Amino acid sequence: MERLFWRIAAGILSIFLAVRFITGVSLEILADSSFLGFTLTQYWHVLLVIGGILGIVNFFIKPILDTITLPLKFLTLGLFSILLNMAIIWFLDILFLELTIIGLSSLFFTTVIVWAVNFFLGLKR
Repeated sequence: MERLFWRIAAGILSIFLAVRFITGVSLEILADSSFLGFTLTQYWHVLLVIGGILGIVNFFIKPILDTITLPLKFLTLGLFSILLNMAIIWFLDILFLELTIIGLSSLFFTTVIVWAVNFFLGLKR
């Protein structure tokens, strides 16, 4: 349970840092922003939802994807894991209209931030 909390905290922090420091990444409140029937009216509501979903995906789904793509990671000497992480963040960009990531470089640097925050918060467990 503690690891799940740290993954969610890392997701929220990494989305916040990406929006704050990377050009091409923005988080906006739309007129019809809602998630599972709850209306998202504040910036931090949207940030908590998107970051929380990123943390949950990294906790539950990413280990399964890591296992499935293990041969590709072995063949590419681990570089395929960058593409896998970029695909997860791209999926969140598609899923949530409030999150906008423009360009491949912005997606890459957002992935680097997510990796770095997960790495450093993983040391605090």
